[in-house]
Amino acid sequence: MARLTTQEKVQFTGSSGDLLAARLDRPLGPVRAFALFAHCFTCTKDIFAASRIARSLAERGFAVLRFDFTGLGHSDGEFANTNFSSNVEDLVRAADFLRAEHRAPGLLIGHSLGGAAVLAAAGRVAEVQAVATIGAPADPAHVQHLFQDSRPEILSAGEAEVLLAGRPFKIRRQFLEDIEGQKLEGEIGSLRKALLVCHSPIDGTVGVENAARIFQAAKHPKSFLSLDGADHLLSKQEDAMFLASVLAAWADRYVTAEEGAEAGLQAEPGTVVVRETGEGFFTQEIAAGASRLRADEPKSYGGLDSGPTPYDLLLAGLGACTSMTIRMYANRKKWDIGQVSVTLKHEKVHAKDCEACETSQGRIDRIERIVNLDGVEDRAQRQKLLEIADKCPVHRTLESEVIVETKLG
Repeated sequence: MARLTTQEKVQFTGSSGDLLAARLDRPLGPVRAFALFAHCFTCTKDIFAASRIARSLAERGFAVLRFDFTGLGHSDGEFANTNFSSNVEDLVRAADFLRAEHRAPGLLIGHSLGGAAVLAAAGRVAEVQAVATIGAPADPAHVQHLFQDSRPEILSAGEAEVLLAGRPFKIRRQFLEDIEGQKLEGEIGSLRKALLVCHSPIDGTVGVENAARIFQAAKHPKSFLSLDGADHLLSKQEDAMFLASVLAAWADRYVTAEEGAEAGLQAEPGTVVVRETGEGFFTQEIAAGASRLRADEPKSYGGLDSGPTPYDLLLAGLGACTSMTIRMYANRKKWDIGQVSVTLKHEKVHAKDCEACETSQGRIDRIERIVNLDGVEDRAQRQKLLEIADKCPVHRTLESEVIVETKLG
């Protein structure tokens, strides 16, 4: 069962002193470990691949920080003043931020040039246990091909404006000098962390031979994931979702929960435990045996609207019990009834408007329940199944005398 997640806008100071914009995706429950995501060259933290991967990891208990490098997206600073080394420094600053505010990252993920950056930064973040690259170049200088035609002007004039992904960027000579001086084989060989190399064999931006070089330079444990049919930016939703699911499962294996990590809400079989999350006035975390749920109120009532209301959960219990009861009866009779669905609505009505109610004063609770039996055409069967719906145990509980004993724990 997937966990519910939340997202928070944060910011921290980058290597040049500028404020960098970030998003922290995290589970609505205990965080087993923190991860740090570095986006591709001239991209932002909000590209689909980054957001999908962050959410998928959050559903598995990881909190993921993704941020815009200096001068990109919503971050301050001038892109022209940055280079590969400053990106690596920004990553280290992001790890410092997580360490100070939460916990240091146990997982680094980098896309394209961001993949090269996490390989370079991993050795400087002692807590990192695993690193994953996506379409990463083995050599940062690989990005020169994107503005090769402008290289003479950059070298002679000191800078030039180039079009990258349809947008103008100013590239300076110091950027070229910096990437040409970067060699990653040494960092990769001494990584001493689990490595997952993800690459598409038809990547037209960063050839798959780069993945081979990274993989060959690395020591075990190392793994390779072929992103068959995917483009460099993972622009197709199914490609990004496939990578996210595999990456999350791989991270489960290699990134262990840190000592002192917050314990999750626990409930013994047959019991339900509810506690406040601290995220809003009404937000509640619910443990029902091994399952995790969430309850909240709409924003119009002062809540965050991040989960069903208590009455929604009540209706869900009645609806689920109704459908299960009908299914059990139909199976016993060996009736083919197709798919059962139940629609419910709760409202307060005046007692005087209720013909079947014993109470005649004030307002009473009324639940409208519509049982959909589209797969049943026989009228006698439909009527019998409707009668069975009223025998659902939750229905009987709601209409019987219920005693709730409350005491302090």
